[in-house]
Amino acid sequence: MQTITLGRTGLVVPRNGFGALPIQRIPEQDAVRLIRRALDGGMYYFDTARFYTDSEHKLGLALEGRRADVVISTKTGATTPDAFWAHLETSLRLLRTDYVDLYQFHNLPFCPRPGDGTGLYEAMLEAQRQGKVRHIGITNHRQRVAIEAIESGLYETLQYPFSYLATREELDIVERTRQAGMGFIAMKGLAGGLITHSAAAYAFLAQYDHVAPIWGIQRESELDEWLSYQNNPPALTPDLQAVIDRDRAELAGNFCRGCAYCQPCPAGIQIQDCNRMSLFLRRAPHSVYLTEEWLHKMQKIDSCLHCNHCVDHCPYGLDTPNLLVENYRDFMQFWNKRQK
Repeated sequence: MQTITLGRTGLVVPRNGFGALPIQRIPEQDAVRLIRRALDGGMYYFDTARFYTDSEHKLGLALEGRRADVVISTKTGATTPDAFWAHLETSLRLLRTDYVDLYQFHNLPFCPRPGDGTGLYEAMLEAQRQGKVRHIGITNHRQRVAIEAIESGLYETLQYPFSYLATREELDIVERTRQAGMGFIAMKGLAGGLITHSAAAYAFLAQYDHVAPIWGIQRESELDEWLSYQNNPPALTPDLQAVIDRDRAELAGNFCRGCAYCQPCPAGIQIQDCNRMSLFLRRAPHSVYLTEEWLHKMQKIDSCLHCNHCVDHCPYGLDTPNLLVENYRDFMQFWNKRQK
């Protein structure tokens, strides 16, 4: 089994980390079974967040009695010290533990620092002094905040989107963390579902010896796939490189990552999926998306209020309203062809 040391934390985790965001979508019993199967298979690093509804609760149920066998990271989106402590105490209670191995500020629009007036970093240090937090990290989707966090020297880890569709700027952030001795936790290694070849995704990230991927898992079939790589990790062969090159040519660039920070949409548009429809239609059976249900969802784009809520909240600076129009146009072209 391949492992990664998370920078200065000294925490050693498997290259296959369990991203626990998706388990909020499945029943409690199924989630508990999935988590225990993952742990029994050697996937002992679990990443969750206070924001992920009942994810912490399900992890707590599944991991009770096995705390010494796992590494747990969770996150807080608190913007005040009072909210910070409320989040931390809730997370500890739900996770059924008295400490978290890694506590991360969750996609704040700024990088918390001592003396910045928010009191957040001071609260984090106090939680660490009390033993409730072992190590301090930060997650973000914004390049500006990520770079500031690296340069600050205040954080032991950075969690940031990273896949083989990464831009030059994103690759630079990965290299900056290596030079700074920070652990890099790669979220969205499958680019929000656009990458469908898990072996290619794994092999690409395995080139970076300080990068620890976490894979979002909610199905037994997905878990089986990742567990199969525990003892037989894919190597970056010419065939897998060809997959990567083909996907880069088709997908890289100005695309929606599906992070959903644009939500909720005041007009009720399912932006994170509608904005990737053109790519979905080129990479999946048309029968999955050319349905009356998806037609109704795409037609909501006509109701766009042009309030720019999505633009203001997109960490990638996308012109979301125009991308929605383009995706709607492409969807209707496919739809109309099917009707003939």
